[in-house]
Amino acid sequence: MRPLHPPFHVLIPARLGSTRLPRKPLADIGGAPMVVRVAQRALASQALSVTVAADDLCIVQACQQHGIEAILTRPDHASGSDRLAEACTLLGWPDEALVINLQGDEPLMAPALLAAVAQQLQQHPDCAMSTAAHPLHSAAEFLNPNVVKVVLDAQGRALYFSRAPIPHWRDRPAGLTADLSAEPAADLLADHLVATPLPGQPSAAGTPVVPQPAPLRHIGLYGYRAGFLRRFPQLQAAPLEQCEALEQLRVLWHGERIAVHVTEQAPGPGVDTEADLQRVRALWDATAGRL
Repeated sequence: MRPLHPPFHVLIPARLGSTRLPRKPLADIGGAPMVVRVAQRALASQALSVTVAADDLCIVQACQQHGIEAILTRPDHASGSDRLAEACTLLGWPDEALVINLQGDEPLMAPALLAAVAQQLQQHPDCAMSTAAHPLHSAAEFLNPNVVKVVLDAQGRALYFSRAPIPHWRDRPAGLTADLSAEPAADLLADHLVATPLPGQPSAAGTPVVPQPAPLRHIGLYGYRAGFLRRFPQLQAAPLEQCEALEQLRVLWHGERIAVHVTEQAPGPGVDTEADLQRVRALWDATAGRL
């Protein structure tokens, strides 16, 4: 059966060195290296091709042993997008080809979300990139600087990404601290807010949440047109990018647009630390990788 989404390719950057989890791409999940599990999930999206862009020959060999396509890229790239730009050039894709950047530490990413991000880019010819987001209903996550938030315009294009709690809620309930970064902030939110149930879900009075409509949490999954992906590393780094440590702000800074697909479903957890790895292993074993 012909897929309903546009044709697209998937590139998976994989770097052997990791400060928090050494040799992370090769960490075992259910009997196979993590990067292989990521690629297998991507193959289920009906992509035209799935390729791992690695910085070390041992990653390439591990992929090939499991029937996954992989290419060797330079070891000195500053970021995953730089690595993918080289891979895109090596693979010789035309400028208009749609390319999805799936991180090599996301073995539980839903395959359908990859196709949705590709579809979002095709439907927005004025955009150089696409990505995804989901509604945030947790006050703790809203306040967490490790949780990146995004705000959109009326056409579903990104206006800004931030680690700060955006949009700012000006008319807070009486007694809510003005300093949302202060220690009591989550407790005050819990005292003054109740949850707005999602469609089909029962009310959950007393659950700490953020104002409705819910803010959006950014999902680190990206779609590019191949021509822009090759051009991206040549763009000057932006002050906002350096301030927030968010590479996607470089795109907005230079006047390009990013289309955002909004899904109600949060993705499965990624892997940054040993604790994350143990959690993902348990989830994988419990579901046989069918999350």
